[in-house]
Amino acid sequence: MTTTKQDPAKKGQTDKAKPVHEIRLGRIRAAVWLNETENGPRYNVQISRLYKDKADKWKDSSSFGREDLPLVGKVADQAMVWIYENPALSEQ
Repeated sequence: MTTTKQDPAKKGQTDKAKPVHEIRLGRIRAAVWLNETENGPRYNVQISRLYKDKADKWKDSSSFGREDLPLVGKVADQAMVWIYENPALSEQ
């Protein structure tokens, strides 16, 4: 399992948003995002499959094969547990 959080020391180096938490099992990744809504902050989860293209560059896809589905279920479950253990301010 990998956790990714924004590092204040790297602020300004990139404007690209980063997930507040990331879970990875093999090629399957769940990225947990914190989004501001009219009703306060809420978490969303994006699940993707990592692969290398013909140019040997890493890409991701939201399409899963039959063999990927057990890991999709596991990362979804782990993301749900993380969200419940780390409630957004409006969910406390």
